[in-house]
Amino acid sequence: MRRYLARLDAVLVQAVIAGALSFAHLHDIAAAAGQDGWKAWAYPVSVDLLLVAAWRRLRTLRASGGAVRVAWFWFAVALAASLGANVATAGLLDLGDVPDWLRILVAGWPALAFLGGTLLVHSHNPAAAPVAEPAAGVEAEQAEAPATAHAPAPDRPASAPALSAPEPEPTEPPAAPDDAPASADPPAAVPAALVDHAQKVADAHRARTGSPIDTDTLRARLGVPPVLADQIAAQLT
Repeated sequence: MRRYLARLDAVLVQAVIAGALSFAHLHDIAAAAGQDGWKAWAYPVSVDLLLVAAWRRLRTLRASGGAVRVAWFWFAVALAASLGANVATAGLLDLGDVPDWLRILVAGWPALAFLGGTLLVHSHNPAAAPVAEPAAGVEAEQAEAPATAHAPAPDRPASAPALSAPEPEPTEPPAAPDDAPASADPPAAVPAALVDHAQKVADAHRARTGSPIDTDTLRARLGVPPVLADQIAAQLT
């Protein structure tokens, strides 16, 4: 336990030092580019928040099987801004005479950060797709369908023998047994919207793992009963 705490403390100390240095470098660049007062302190906060937001969105999309290109792009933009400020303050840039292109980049950063945060929040997440309502409708249709096979017809009573004849009258040949199990009702049709969403989930699983998705994983991702998951898997390409 003490070893774990020592390693954890070392990581936290390293993270605090790196964050403080990066924060100071971004502040110095913003101040040198003409952003004085509280505005110079807001720039490092904006860069670090975009970096954290992109990383969290990247992890969420990976877990749900969504596309991570947008999250990777904005993570790279925030990382380039932070790394560029660290390198620029290492004596490669004269903070007393900042070039015009750097002033333009610093002045345009708030709009760029706002655009990146908006796209990260509204990027598509397959896990949040409305799949509960179609599944509920299909379950309701299956519940209304008859659950049991048709009841067998009652046995036909044998004819009574004639009283006047010395021998009983011949009976009719026995009919085929009626207690054979009847064919099950045809399965309810799966909504096209649910099949399309399942196809997207299967494609994302194949792209991430390299193998087709199995029925148990598909059922867990969609939140549908096993019978419905088998019907959907049969319609996937």
